[in-house]
Amino acid sequence: MENCENKLINPNWAQHGYIQVYTGDGKGKTTASLGLAMRALGRCWKVLIIMFTKGGDDYGELNSFMNLSPAIKSNLKIIQAGLDRIVYKENETEADIKAVQEGWKLAKQAIKNDEYQLIILDEANIAIDMGFIDVDEAVEVLKNKPEEMEIVLTGRNAHPKIIELAHLVSEIKPVKHYWDTGIAARKGIEY
Repeated sequence: MENCENKLINPNWAQHGYIQVYTGDGKGKTTASLGLAMRALGRCWKVLIIMFTKGGDDYGELNSFMNLSPAIKSNLKIIQAGLDRIVYKENETEADIKAVQEGWKLAKQAIKNDEYQLIILDEANIAIDMGFIDVDEAVEVLKNKPEEMEIVLTGRNAHPKIIELAHLVSEIKPVKHYWDTGIAARKGIEY
């Protein structure tokens, strides 16, 4: 394992960061982005994860991240910008919108201040799709990101403007899922 003490940030990589999008109706978008976070942390990158539309503490990934070694955990910040429930157009409230917009404000500041090498905007596509984050503002912020910063947006329904701007887009499509047979979300697998 790399020792992060006194290490230069990203000393040997192509000095350019990209915009990645993980979208689609299939399972695994957040999981893919969090795997990338672990990889970056293992290379001593500073990582910010903002979880839009997600609150509460009943996520296995949060438990894992909080139990990382102090050296690795010191390079990680997680912000939950949502209430403790799943948000749909049918149940959205002003509190949902406010939580997402507070998270977006923090994301914009972190991007502007060039504080991290990797920023994951988990479920940002949903927040944009629901109108909680203005798509044109998001595009402008992403276009003006620091050159070396990598930014990942996850969530269904990625806006065409975000897809056009991104350098990498992965669409995860469901082929078969046990949920279709009535099996509920399981701890350790879905959350």
